[in-house]
Amino acid sequence: MTSTQDPVTEQAYTEIAYEVSDGVATITLDRPDRLNAFTTTMMRELVRAYGEADADDAVRAVVVTGRGRGFCAGADLQRGGSTFNAEDPARAAERRDIGTIGGAPRDGGGVTSLASAACRKPVIAAINGPAVGIGATMTLPMDIRLASETAKFGFVFARRGLVPEAASSWFLPRIVGISQAMEWVATGRVFGAEEALAGRLVSKVLPPDELLPHAYGIAQEIAENTSAVSVAVSKQMLWAMLGADTPWEAHRVDSQAIYRLGQSADVVEGVQSFLEKRSPAFPNTVSADYPEIMERWPSRPAGMD
Repeated sequence: MTSTQDPVTEQAYTEIAYEVSDGVATITLDRPDRLNAFTTTMMRELVRAYGEADADDAVRAVVVTGRGRGFCAGADLQRGGSTFNAEDPARAAERRDIGTIGGAPRDGGGVTSLASAACRKPVIAAINGPAVGIGATMTLPMDIRLASETAKFGFVFARRGLVPEAASSWFLPRIVGISQAMEWVATGRVFGAEEALAGRLVSKVLPPDELLPHAYGIAQEIAENTSAVSVAVSKQMLWAMLGADTPWEAHRVDSQAIYRLGQSADVVEGVQSFLEKRSPAFPNTVSADYPEIMERWPSRPAGMD
């Protein structure tokens, strides 16, 4: 499988949990004693998990949540003032394999976000508690964001002397608009789930005990009723067209997709099951039948080192 994701060492997960059941992969951030604070190890494990979900035809959707009372409290700050200093010897050593971009060490949040975006399965965020810094920005490439009433959000970078990372300067204004994005980023304040809902950062706010059941309900509806290939192509198309200059680009991609998928066994089954008033049993798989009608999104532009 061709992938824009970064290679990671094959090993057991230690800072996330990954399991697949009934067509749904669950990724659980699993450092509850640190409110699931983000580390380089967690970054590598998330990249690996998104790659596994993308490659596994048994996975139709992905649910991401946090263990305990937090989703992700942001970067782990145990190193103090050197936490974000790429020249710090210990930090440089543990991140040497991540590589560079534009002459600078790659941002680990961006490595994570681009892996999430590259996963062709729908990714559903079930934000069960505080989601601050990278805990907020890592959710932006996820396709559906749901929040518990106890969730809190914060794009707190300016309060730490930093800027938004994880490619969020691309994602956040497209999701909530530039005015709302700038308010949250410039103030760096922490805000609650209802404000996140009003600002369109999340699509629903739910009581804590209803959050995961609702997320799994959406995932199961996808798994039981839709073509895996259709959903995968649709996801790539919708995200890619956010950066298109004109609707003619969408018309070109739409036409190619309709032409290719219109000849597929999934379309035959989709029409026949509708006419016969039964549930569909789509035979095509993403691993074998995904049509390369456009460059895999998000692709790295030519000349971008």
